[in-house]
Amino acid sequence: MKKITTILLLSLSAYSLHGQNFIQAYQTRVNKISQANITANLQGFGNLGVKTTGSTENTNALNWLKAKYQSYGYDPSQITEDSFTYNGNTSKNLIITKTGTVYPNIYVIICGHYDTVVGPGVSDNGSGTTILLEAARILKDVPTEYSVKFVHFSGEEQGYLGSSHYVNNVVFQNNARQLNLKVVFNIDQVGGKIGNSNTNINCESDQSGQTGNNSASLAMTQQLATCTTLYSPLQPTMSNAYNSDYMPFENKGDIITGFYETNRSNNEHTINDTFANVDPVYVFNVGKAALGALQHFAVATTTTLATDDITNEDSLEAIRVYPNPAQDVLHIELPKDQKNFKVEISDMNGRLILNAENEKKMNTSGLTNGTYMVTVKSDKTSITRKIIIEK
Repeated sequence: MKKITTILLLSLSAYSLHGQNFIQAYQTRVNKISQANITANLQGFGNLGVKTTGSTENTNALNWLKAKYQSYGYDPSQITEDSFTYNGNTSKNLIITKTGTVYPNIYVIICGHYDTVVGPGVSDNGSGTTILLEAARILKDVPTEYSVKFVHFSGEEQGYLGSSHYVNNVVFQNNARQLNLKVVFNIDQVGGKIGNSNTNINCESDQSGQTGNNSASLAMTQQLATCTTLYSPLQPTMSNAYNSDYMPFENKGDIITGFYETNRSNNEHTINDTFANVDPVYVFNVGKAALGALQHFAVATTTTLATDDITNEDSLEAIRVYPNPAQDVLHIELPKDQKNFKVEISDMNGRLILNAENEKKMNTSGLTNGTYMVTVKSDKTSITRKIIIEK
């Protein structure tokens, strides 16, 4: 939930990559983020409808999330719920815990809310929700020195109800701290907008509220910005934290940081916050930055594991679909070694409009103006890009 434009805090010259090294094992895992998964989960989140706190749709979203974690192999003992009441209805936060190898009692929290207010909220905050899912999938069997909690909050749109309840009843009990936190990394509204220049991401630090944790938050956010540069194609923009689920943590003195889209869509809290109006490639790139940073914060093993040797399931990631927007012709550019492939163009309802095999030039003169999904499939994988036809 954001209501005002973020403020530029520091220029990129205020930090450097010195002292924070590129780690190949981190990049190898970042490369396992799947554009197909990102796109499918954004669509799945949107299909769950308006997920108002305490509603049936809200509960359905919670169960959808739990099923995802179970499919990734997380044990039921790692999956917990934190219930609270809003307007006489029960809603729940979902917490998935991955225990650290060196500091099991110190936690890195990566979080985002899954409740919405008017529309299906695919950007605010299906985008953050989707990134948490993909990060948890990839890190399932990767040792980290610090414990990690993947936390999906409800009630954010009503003033951080879920995160406040979690902070005051789980992190603290009777004002006594129960969980020691290294950092709280919040991801909220990073869906971008198709047609925008989605090349930057806001890296948010705490420069208000309790001043005692400001310098630590700034230092952590500078590390977040460095990870963004190291592990993603995005450029970091330093900005202030406000109006999201990290605020209850900040009020208790914890160190916070976060991601928020730089070029705002302004579709949040409207019926236009749908899958048709987000940029899945931007979410994919923010996911890369987030996974790189999460490994850094939690100190993931730098040793390449057997599971890391698996070829990126999106072997077609180097694909280019252009121009975008397109008019009468759409070009498909693939890696040189990719010989056999299929191209499908569907409308936003999933209806197949055009298809071809081994064609690198698609005739789109018969398509009306609007947004479409282009899927390129090989024998082992597929990748989807969103395009606009504009004549």
